[in-house]
Amino acid sequence: MTELRTMVQTEITINSGTYLLAQNQDLDDLRRRIEAAAASGARFVTFTVVGNRSVSVLVTPSTQVALSVETVQFDPRDTGDEEFPFGGPFDF
Repeated sequence: MTELRTMVQTEITINSGTYLLAQNQDLDDLRRRIEAAAASGARFVTFTVVGNRSVSVLVTPSTQVALSVETVQFDPRDTGDEEFPFGGPFDF
């Protein structure tokens, strides 16, 4: 019997856009950066998503942000290393 390996995956929804965060994201740091961006009036916040790709979003005081966490099947490609992206049009 094969043991199912799992990992924790975090989803962030910003207004109507939803992103799955890469494994190396520090959620406490991301929360602080989002709060600081909203408090400053407007600032871009950058994070790495599944596929090891960078995303920047403009956060303002009216931006709605939600974080949710769940356990999913382990994906060894999800390292957060932007030098090795996956899941694009050339990744079959």
